[in-house]
Amino acid sequence: MSVTPVRRPLPGRWAPAEVLRALRADDRPVALLGAWAAERGVRAVVASEPVAVAAPGDDPFAVLAGEPEVPARGIAVGGGWFGYLGYQLNRRLERLPPAPGAPPALPDHALARYDHVLVQDHDGRWWFEALATPARERALEHRHRTLARRLAAPGGPPAARPHATAPFVLRPGPDAHARAVATTLDHIGRGDIFQANVCLRAESRLDGDPLDLFAAGLAALAPAYAAYVRFPEGAVASFSPELFLRVAGRRVHTAPIKGTAVRDERDPARAQAQERALLGSAKDRAENVMIVDLMRNDLGRTCAYGTVRVPALVRAEPHPGLWHLVSDVVGELRPGLGAADALRAAFPPGSCTGAPKVRAMQVINAVEATARGAYTGAVGFLSPVAGLVTNVAIRTFEWSAATGVLVLGVGGGIVADSRPDAELAECVAKAFPVVTAVGGTLIGPGAPAVRPPAVTASRW
Repeated sequence: MSVTPVRRPLPGRWAPAEVLRALRADDRPVALLGAWAAERGVRAVVASEPVAVAAPGDDPFAVLAGEPEVPARGIAVGGGWFGYLGYQLNRRLERLPPAPGAPPALPDHALARYDHVLVQDHDGRWWFEALATPARERALEHRHRTLARRLAAPGGPPAARPHATAPFVLRPGPDAHARAVATTLDHIGRGDIFQANVCLRAESRLDGDPLDLFAAGLAALAPAYAAYVRFPEGAVASFSPELFLRVAGRRVHTAPIKGTAVRDERDPARAQAQERALLGSAKDRAENVMIVDLMRNDLGRTCAYGTVRVPALVRAEPHPGLWHLVSDVVGELRPGLGAADALRAAFPPGSCTGAPKVRAMQVINAVEATARGAYTGAVGFLSPVAGLVTNVAIRTFEWSAATGVLVLGVGGGIVADSRPDAELAECVAKAFPVVTAVGGTLIGPGAPAVRPPAVTASRW
């Protein structure tokens, strides 16, 4: 089928969250903001009204494998498949015991194909980009005119709507999480595994639209891999700092995060001391290095022999309220394999499973209280122009349209010298900045039950 790349300017200098609000009533609005396609001059991608949707029973990796490459010809993204892959897709890839607790409220995946997107460049200008076919040419012309009218509305961008959340409660409680960590430590002590990522949930209810919760979080956090995905069953609002996979041409890149410490943003000297302590922590470094080895193995399943390497090992990165240890692993795909093959081979992200990977996932199913959903899966896109980019779905809210329940998963890597009390404290440290960023309250050990100050405006 003949595909013609299209790129046309759009009026206005609205912020990405404002453009997303202009698409609120459309079918399946999505947004990716941050570093997703920064190397292509893109600051944000927003889309709605897809031309195809993957069915619940579809193999999403096979769906993505059917996306052909298209020469860029002056466009940055153009379109493609956008959405999330939930953690429970691991059951399609490995033989695993049943997931714990009730099934996740959201489907295992939500993927939709868009033949046009709105792209914001680094200068703040908006562009209509499309992958036009003869059958869609007139519809895309009409769509461009419609979007141009919305972004030139004389009243300005649509206003945010109020939202509120019930207090977030940790489930399971401290004692149950301590038992899960202790059981994992027993597996490690017996040589069964080296590391497993053990998680819990912060549960709440949302009064309002998840789009407004997402916009509030953007203003406070501005993370590297923010994503919003809306679909009939609910929504996913991700404020992830972590790159899972980027495939551009033949090059594959992953940047696992493992190792966390609190960062005092009000006291630079104290923050530097916290950074030095994290870099000097044998426990946190071990967490990271184990996952680097795991990701080297995962990339080696689809990359050419001798091309997988680690250009950066264990550096400290600042994030809202936290320091993280980050490494980089890269490789070159073997001939005949594509981005979807790399994604299938590496899924789910190793930083949220453990090592050895399959055995760690088995232990996770045995010790965790509830089944993971989108959390610790991946959110992102596969564009025939821009390639594949996915985040690790951490710092990610999941909202069920049927029940109104709002869930935030948090966890940490358990290694031989982990302590149950410290692991719970790490979960709270990860959850608290994200919960307060959306105006919420976290109830739990070490989490002050106070509301944050009002969120200030930001570039988002």
